[in-house]
Amino acid sequence: MRISWDLLSTLVDLDGRSPADVAAVLTSTGLEVESVQAVGLAKGALDGVVVGHVLTCAKHPDADRLSVCMVDIGQDKPSQIVCGAPNVAAGQKVLVATVGAVLPLPDGTRITIKRTKIRGVESNGMICAEDELGLGEDHDGILVLDPSAVVGTSASDHLGLKGDHVFEIGLTPNRADAMGHWGVARDLAAAVRYRTHAEMPLHLPDVQAFRPDDHALTVPVQVDAPHACPRYAGLTLTEVRVGPSPAWLQDRLKVLGLKPINNVVDVTNFVQHELGQPLHAFDADKLRGGRIIVRQAKEGERFTTLDGKERTLSSEDLLIADAEEGACLAGVFGGAHSGVSGSTTRVFLESACFEPIIVRRMARRHGLNTDASFRFERGVDPEATVYALKRAALLLKEVAGARISSEVTDLHPHPRPWKEVRLHLATLERLCGMPIAADDVVRILELLDCRIAERTAQTLLVQVPPYRVDVHREADLVEEVLRIHGFDRVPLPERLMCPPVHQPEVTAEGFQRQLAGHLAARGFREVMTPSLVNGGQAVKLGAAAEGGLIRLKNPLSAELDVLRPTLLFGMLAATAHNLARQQRDLRFFERGRIYGRTKDGTQEHERLGLLLTGRRRREQWRTDDARVDAADLREEVTAFAERAGLLAGLSTLPAEHPLLEEAVELRRQGVLFAVMGDVRQDVLKAFGIDQPVLYAELAETAFLEALRAQRTTFAEVGRFPAVRRDLSLLLDQGVTYAQLEALAFKAERTLLRSVGLFDVYEGDKLPQGRKSYALSFVFQDPAKTLTDDQVEKAMGRIRKALEQEAGAELRG
Repeated sequence: MRISWDLLSTLVDLDGRSPADVAAVLTSTGLEVESVQAVGLAKGALDGVVVGHVLTCAKHPDADRLSVCMVDIGQDKPSQIVCGAPNVAAGQKVLVATVGAVLPLPDGTRITIKRTKIRGVESNGMICAEDELGLGEDHDGILVLDPSAVVGTSASDHLGLKGDHVFEIGLTPNRADAMGHWGVARDLAAAVRYRTHAEMPLHLPDVQAFRPDDHALTVPVQVDAPHACPRYAGLTLTEVRVGPSPAWLQDRLKVLGLKPINNVVDVTNFVQHELGQPLHAFDADKLRGGRIIVRQAKEGERFTTLDGKERTLSSEDLLIADAEEGACLAGVFGGAHSGVSGSTTRVFLESACFEPIIVRRMARRHGLNTDASFRFERGVDPEATVYALKRAALLLKEVAGARISSEVTDLHPHPRPWKEVRLHLATLERLCGMPIAADDVVRILELLDCRIAERTAQTLLVQVPPYRVDVHREADLVEEVLRIHGFDRVPLPERLMCPPVHQPEVTAEGFQRQLAGHLAARGFREVMTPSLVNGGQAVKLGAAAEGGLIRLKNPLSAELDVLRPTLLFGMLAATAHNLARQQRDLRFFERGRIYGRTKDGTQEHERLGLLLTGRRRREQWRTDDARVDAADLREEVTAFAERAGLLAGLSTLPAEHPLLEEAVELRRQGVLFAVMGDVRQDVLKAFGIDQPVLYAELAETAFLEALRAQRTTFAEVGRFPAVRRDLSLLLDQGVTYAQLEALAFKAERTLLRSVGLFDVYEGDKLPQGRKSYALSFVFQDPAKTLTDDQVEKAMGRIRKALEQEAGAELRG
């Protein structure tokens, strides 16, 4: 959310405080200021630029397109300036950058004006165009001022320019009260008053001047859905002159990132950002029957919104309608036929309070996210409804020449009471970790507009204003007290006692931390992708059957309508995003849940996804251009299992997978631990990926449960040397390395420590259907040094097992 320093200063006294100081205070109260950006005229940006008067203008003696001008800039004598603008002429009032002035360039750099010679003629300054001063983009000629401009006046004073700062606040969803400048000013004043005991007056815009000018137009209002609209207020204005807003109003909106439209719409947008109360203006002459009805839509009712789209409504939608049809989706978006246009002269102005849940569902159902829905679906202050209406009406009198032509219609049958929450001072001390004096607690709560209905030595009965929709419990009040007192003011004890804690079993959090560290150390980067995917695409690519998907009832968009059945889709989207930015060598991992539906109901599983694509090693002059392949992926999965201490007992088996080619799976004691393979080409094409991608999906829960079941033992590092022997074997194509490894350990259980595959050959020099593997075998005895005889006997047992059970032939 954007907050303007200049607008904030009209609501609260900021004298003597810098934007940085205010940002620090706001962040400490929970309104985190993510950035502070200077906008408009930065300090000193037009220093040295003054109003000048062109006394004479003659052709340059050595250049057809240049003019030599004598310009009065308010000094003892005129300055000679060479100018290339085609529209410069004697008698003009212009803006002159004098020698030493620093001007901004479009690329963000700056240029210093110097005394120089242009084609042999001395020039002492520059007559400026609009873009050269950073005031616009026009460079067709110099900026010519009104003849009344006073020579020597600074450019900033003449143009009435001033700078502003914009705070970008990361507003949390619960802080509906701070969705306008007034709410931010209220928090800022409370914190400063309490912490510094300094005065910081608040200045709520005065609406005492509000009164009807006449009663020329009355629009009756009828609320047929009071449960969805607890308060509805409105009034009429006549003799409205729709046109561009004055400069001050346009500047206010531009700073907040809004585009000025016309004075009526701009006023409603301004009040919304000033006070946090959305408003809507109807062309009163377009309201059929001259009345307003707040009602539920009819099932299947058609309604065209301001963007020109015809929408089919649900009976759960709330409409602001006239006597014949809908005029506005309540709290979300206006209708096409009732909006204010250039020909509008009579306006019905609405200010209301709608039920947040209804607005939220309506906005999601129709895929509309507006500034108004953002506020209504979090909850607005029902007590500010009429005040905001009067504020907007007075502004429209000022900027549109309007006349207020009716009393305020205010339908509020059941005013919302102030919530009562009991606060125990002992609970506050326990949650804060420090005592706060009862008087200080009362002062903080009163600064936050709360009332103390009852006070005892141990408790306070607090009445919470309706605009604090997030304060319901005692813990909420503790948070309110602590954020104004200051989280950073909670003292640290002299010593932090951290007794050793015995962990009886592996925790999910600890395991996840370790696996993330392991993968990061091996060059992987963690990605986090949405848990929602395109259901139609998932079915088309075969990731799941239609009945196996879990669909959202009110999806944000048709592209994100089901819970993901696999991590692969999100990781492929991240891959495509990086490939489009020339990042082609990628190693990603993601932890998350996948979801599905079976005959037993809905299910969710923890998964770890690994994705490889591109080069095996980072591109360097001394590395080859080899690409990752299935062996690289298997190596990563194996390294992960080894890091978890679960490598022993893992078996590799061929597998069928709807999204992978040449898939294999890893199982341990019959439990599926991982599946991996090459992503199918049609799947890659669906995501716009033009290079091979390898993917593995690991069952994180299976790893965790195996770790918990496994007894951790300690073995002393061997003191005696290991011995290595190699074998080169000729094998049938169907024999796998996993089979050979298992046979070797079965044949030699005592001395064999590891088996490795260090060479594979498949070529025309071998018989058809055969391949060659080179295996290494490492032997070690923890109690003594091995003899050659022991090693040869062990190798003999292994050779025999491989020859008899795997059909291996010894080569060389």
